[in-house]
Amino acid sequence: MKIIIAGAGEVGFHLAKLLSYESQDITLIDTKKESLAYADTHLDIRVVKGDATSISVLKDSKIASTDLVIAVTSSETTNITVCVLAKQLGAKRTVARISNTEFIEKKDEVGFTKFGIDELISPEALAANEIALLLGQSAFNDTYEFEDGALTMIGLNLSRTAAFVGKTVKEVGDLNPDLNYVPLAIQRFGTQYTLIPRGDTQFKEGDQVYFTTTEKGVEEMFHLTGKVREDIKNVMILGGSKIGYKTAQDLCKNSFKVKLIESSKDKAFDIADDIPSCLVINGDGRNVDLLQEESINEMDAFIAVTGNSETNIMSCLVAKSKGVKKTIALVENMDYFQLSQSIGIDTLINKKLLAANNIFRYVRKGEVVAMTKLNNMNAELLEFRVTTSSKVCDKKIKDIDLPRSAVIGGVVRDGEGLIALGDFKIKNGDHIVICCLPQSINKVEKLFV
Repeated sequence: MKIIIAGAGEVGFHLAKLLSYESQDITLIDTKKESLAYADTHLDIRVVKGDATSISVLKDSKIASTDLVIAVTSSETTNITVCVLAKQLGAKRTVARISNTEFIEKKDEVGFTKFGIDELISPEALAANEIALLLGQSAFNDTYEFEDGALTMIGLNLSRTAAFVGKTVKEVGDLNPDLNYVPLAIQRFGTQYTLIPRGDTQFKEGDQVYFTTTEKGVEEMFHLTGKVREDIKNVMILGGSKIGYKTAQDLCKNSFKVKLIESSKDKAFDIADDIPSCLVINGDGRNVDLLQEESINEMDAFIAVTGNSETNIMSCLVAKSKGVKKTIALVENMDYFQLSQSIGIDTLINKKLLAANNIFRYVRKGEVVAMTKLNNMNAELLEFRVTTSSKVCDKKIKDIDLPRSAVIGGVVRDGEGLIALGDFKIKNGDHIVICCLPQSINKVEKLFV
């Protein structure tokens, strides 16, 4: 697949790196030479110094034969312009990064596809949505919804009290035949190895395990994993960034009691004017005395989304030490993901990863409706739409030639989430959720082409 990425910032570079690992034909365009230098020497891609809104630069980058254009510069105006020009010059599909979330909310009304923009993404809005979802499933450290919650992916650490511990997947299934869940992936405590569980795989204390479950199955998962559903109402947000602002806005609309701490006086006043139901405090969130004055010990959740990863991590640790049940930190460095469990923060989120997940589905073959990468795991979760030409159509699951490093997590049929076992017959129009390791992605894709 030939892909042009406009913008060699954090999101653009991260995407170029992930896609180059998959041997895609990547061209990275940026106006700054220093932004391109590292990518040029470390990645197997072509770099072009120039303005991506220049027609000659786009033509030099062979825009007419390009399958996908991803515009992720820091300017949303530039990104929209790049996509409009690219489509007119022959690009098959375009994706623009925007910061004004109103564009996403009203995209059907405005009709961006008429201009030549196939998809709009906002890393800030994605992060805010992720935070809202995590607060909704507060006992789990990672979560993702397919088809508005018809199927839900949840990630958690198995504690000693979990009913699963010490039993194999088959044993748990035999003991609980009516369970509405499928184990997708396991990472053993202290390792970086991702395992797709089979019937004889044993659950162990300290495992980070991912499951898919139905709407009814979420309650069962609480019971079996020994987790307690925490009722979250009082939330403190550190940082009035775009993510902090959007999160506060969304939570206040859903009747959460929100306190937001922002160090910039002007920004604090602006947020207070825009979100009257949010209590905004102008101060330094790194100041432990300030956090105590603002009753951090009475908070159910603490969300740190300043522009500094270290500040976010340290303030979450302070919150945890004061008895806060749920802590979420925004981090830029992907390496921090490996530390989240050992340092005691419930969940780390990363804008680059969320944006990459959202864009990656356009790179996959077959009709991919949604996808996510499992945090700190070498596995992807893909939602495919079954068509009459799909090799899996009208086949039973047990008859599908699925690689051993892949597992079907569930099926959404007519809006209803189903945990599908061997005798389940797949039909045209079904949405199938599959978890797979990188080595099996190509084989899985071919089943849905």
